[in-house]
Amino acid sequence: MSKRVTNAEGTVFCGIDVSAKSLSVAVQREDHAAEQRTFANNASGHKLLLSWLQKWRARVRVSLEATGVYSLDLSIALNAAEGIELAVLNPKAANRFAQTIRRSKTDAADADVLAEYSRRMPFTAWRAPNQNALRLRSISRYMGSLTTQNAVGMNRLHAAEGSKSTHRCVIQDLKRSLISTELRVRKLRHEAMRLIREDEELHLRYRLLISIPGIAQISAIHLLGELCTLPEDMTVREWVAHSGLDPAHEISGTSVKKQSRISRAGNRHLRSALYMPALVGSRCDPRMKGFYEMLIARHKTRLQALVAVARKILHAVYGVLHSSTPYDGGKLFPLIVLDKD
Repeated sequence: MSKRVTNAEGTVFCGIDVSAKSLSVAVQREDHAAEQRTFANNASGHKLLLSWLQKWRARVRVSLEATGVYSLDLSIALNAAEGIELAVLNPKAANRFAQTIRRSKTDAADADVLAEYSRRMPFTAWRAPNQNALRLRSISRYMGSLTTQNAVGMNRLHAAEGSKSTHRCVIQDLKRSLISTELRVRKLRHEAMRLIREDEELHLRYRLLISIPGIAQISAIHLLGELCTLPEDMTVREWVAHSGLDPAHEISGTSVKKQSRISRAGNRHLRSALYMPALVGSRCDPRMKGFYEMLIARHKTRLQALVAVARKILHAVYGVLHSSTPYDGGKLFPLIVLDKD
């Protein structure tokens, strides 16, 4: 549903460069007159920004880059405001546009570029994610940070126990810390599952995810947290690019031909969430294992083959979530023939 704009006088084009503490804002009118302001990136700063934008008494078209937690609260506030249209851009798309017109790199210049993007480029309205999905993402990312912290602690404990110079109290404290972290992760996992069970859409998607080999409870929580906040109209290729699993090639003439690699220019949380399902699937699921071994036979490295499995799993996730049907390995790996013995 479109937002109501009272006493509209054309369109104002706005770009916002978001950082952890501040918002650099550039506005251009249809007659190309421009103005810039800076606001704090907090609740009071967002309120002042909205008041300033609404003073133009016109439809305001805003473009800003997706910068995770730094842009999310601002995006929600702008999306709820009357008379404001919001586009949240993939940073790669914004950067490619900037390279065509920008001469300097400052916050103010970046805001000008985003305002120009609002003026020139096709507009795709941002849709605010489901609140439960956002809560789930915050839980899953915190779980991920604690899991990383736990792995560091286990390495420290292993090193401490292997050294005769380590005092017993250090080893005991490391063990207590590990037990405490494991308990915290368990409580977070319980809360994440409660959130999923109480939300009909999340619960349906969770059941579809665990139908895919290699995806169990923990992986499903992390994948749901990252994927259920994405726009519904994204294609599977955009999902792959968003995850940073898309291939990056460096070829120039006859002298430069580097080995292809993944771009890594995407969501590291999503990429990490796909690692364990790919590892388990390539070992335990006959079709994924057959695909993995086929790539090894074609002289791909083990890492390259594992990344290819992860990319296939992401395609499978896209398929089951968009069709609302459980996983069918025959559709994902049609060339892999299973033994019928």
